Amino acid sequence: MIKMKNLVAKLFLLFFTVYGFSQDSYLDKFTSSEMAGELNNERILKIHVPDSYKEDSTRVYPLAIVLDAEYLFDIYVANSKLFASKDKAPEQIVVGIYQNQKNERKTDCEISIANGLLTETSSKFYKFIKNELLPHIENKYRISPFKTIVGNTLTANFANFYLVEQNPPFTAYININPLFTPDINGLFKGKIPTLETNTYFYMNTGKYNGVKRDEAINKIHYILNNVENESFIYRFDEFDNSTKISSIGQAIPGAIAHIFEMYSAISKQEFDNHIAELSPAEAIEYLERKYVEIQYLFGSNLKIRQRDIFAIESIVLDKEDGAYLEEFGKMINRLYPESPIGDYYIGQYYETGNDLKKALKYYKNGYAKISSDDPNADGYFQNVERVLAKTKKKQQPEEEEEYTEEIPVEGESEGEGGN
Repeated sequence: MIKMKNLVAKLFLLFFTVYGFSQDSYLDKFTSSEMAGELNNERILKIHVPDSYKEDSTRVYPLAIVLDAEYLFDIYVANSKLFASKDKAPEQIVVGIYQNQKNERKTDCEISIANGLLTETSSKFYKFIKNELLPHIENKYRISPFKTIVGNTLTANFANFYLVEQNPPFTAYININPLFTPDINGLFKGKIPTLETNTYFYMNTGKYNGVKRDEAINKIHYILNNVENESFIYRFDEFDNSTKISSIGQAIPGAIAHIFEMYSAISKQEFDNHIAELSPAEAIEYLERKYVEIQYLFGSNLKIRQRDIFAIESIVLDKEDGAYLEEFGKMINRLYPESPIGDYYIGQYYETGNDLKKALKYYKNGYAKISSDDPNADGYFQNVERVLAKTKKKQQPEEEEEYTEEIPVEGESEGEGGN
């Protein structure tokens, strides 16, 4: 009877686990040929696929490979969903690799004391990810070019060996409390200054790591922080009032915010650093290029956000006498044809140039797009009234001049003045 109860309890637990994963994550197994003969060549994978994956058969998704999946996977997925729901990052496909079933984590990531490189065993795990797992996931799912690898302590150090190879397979590297080997600084110095494509790197530490380890991380931080290469996009966090466990929960959202900063709407920092000094033409080009890159890297076919349009409004309005207002308005009309904003800017362009007929045309076009019960309708119609008033004022002197020519000057007649 006791055995039967235990069996029922185990079956219930199994059902609950499978049901829980079936919501948006599930378990899978992968038998590696690269790791044949090693301690554990059959690996458990934990895979998260966003609910939206089935809705659009053409959409592609960024991929995140999460090492130490037993405890990093759920934290990463939870944060990725939160950031996506707030439009701060794209939805991601996340694949976690279990490494603590037979204590294989150490052999997966071990480094040779003799030369500071991967050992024969860890090289096999390295090749498993690069040559087997990545192609398998790319064949099974629609994956965008943006790929992230996430590791903690020992696995963070291991992940960096992908960065220093000739053609790195990952775009972003998340190092949580990395346990660096002594020779990694030489590999970084040799590779990072030569990077030609944008590469994102996140690292954190804190006093909880102990003096020796904290100093080692800060030594690497000094090297990375002084790299003169705009393609290397780096962030470093120190959580001195934290603990080693709680720092994981702090590092992952910080890392996601960093590596997907380009996806987010334009922040004050982005505006100040990259846009404020641009000309109107350059600002419009920056905005369009930003969204082309978002589409390519993240597979998110976003229209330019209205808040990003307003972010560069001051540049277009205030610089070069509004010469790019028409182009700005046409861009908005392409993106938001139902909105009156594009017509407003084009109308403003022609009004500034004193072409009142065309200005009136576009203001009226914009007004026609506004519902009569919209509280902004009266305010928008003031543009039409203003141009009508200007038109009337412009025509009035001409009418007076024509009228006065018909009135004879006092004391004169048609026959006078001939002598």
